[in-house]
Amino acid sequence: MSGYSLIKNTNRLMLITNCSGKYTELDQAKMFYEGGGTWLQLRMKDKFDIEIARAISQLKISDPEYIFCMNDNLEMAMESHARAIHLGKQDMPLSEARQILDSCHWSLISHIGATANTLEDILHADKEGASYIGLGPYRYTETKKKLSPILGLEGYRKIINECRESGCMIPIVAVGGIRLEDVGPLFDAGVDGIAVSGSIVNAPDPIESTRKFLSEIKKYCEDKY
Repeated sequence: MSGYSLIKNTNRLMLITNCSGKYTELDQAKMFYEGGGTWLQLRMKDKFDIEIARAISQLKISDPEYIFCMNDNLEMAMESHARAIHLGKQDMPLSEARQILDSCHWSLISHIGATANTLEDILHADKEGASYIGLGPYRYTETKKKLSPILGLEGYRKIINECRESGCMIPIVAVGGIRLEDVGPLFDAGVDGIAVSGSIVNAPDPIESTRKFLSEIKKYCEDKY
């Protein structure tokens, strides 16, 4: 399914949960949703808890805009009734995940995201059937242990321009150390959405921080809402 059916309206902002000492993943999800967010990626690198995943997947199940995305683990994504899965470059090949999902007609998963750091990564993922690209990192972030080369704003502009010139129109989401003041420059550079973790989870008020990000995004995507 096209990523553009996913990345629209409030789904131009994704929250990626992290191992905060202050809030559980479920707490993070509740605050994000209270702030108006509707697209959450559950990232559980060192532990997989199916009960947490199921609880988050049910929080706003009646909202058609709501997308619960599981990071890395396809089996858990299916068991928790996620609507999306995000696969990193070291995870299961995207084509293999597609084959598994196509054979499981009961699965709710309709979108597969792929991680990219270069134009070649994007073109490969697009060919393999990705719904959207998580392109990054924008700047240094402590969320990931094995960080790819930092892209910065000029890196995004260059890669996105080359991507569109090649005819590849897959949606691109910026990720990696993104702050509120980065929203405008990144959308001007051509991204379709942004993924945020610490700037919301570690904010004094995560609910209000979510609202501020959504408000700022809307300024640059008013005609697309």
